Amino acid sequence: MAVLIDRPNWPGPRGLLWSHLVSDSSLEELHEFARLLGVPERAFDRDHYDVPETVYERAVLLGAEPVGSRELVRRLRASGLRRPKTHT
Repeated sequence: MAVLIDRPNWPGPRGLLWSHLVSDSSLEELHEFARLLGVPERAFDRDHYDVPETVYERAVLLGAEPVGSRELVRRLRASGLRRPKTHT
């Protein structure tokens, strides 16, 4: 049971790089951690939070496990929490 974060590698708003924050056990754990980190609810996207590079170090200090993007997706899928975008 862990909250995971990948390195900020994804270009996003305000010229910042962004990370993904996920839980490998429950969405409740993820939401609780995001609140602790001060991440707004609007940053939640189906199964993860998009977080800016400015909070990466604090997330790790608070206990998020830094992992590569592939590891993050692998563990999210293994948890059964992965919710891919649906194309209609």
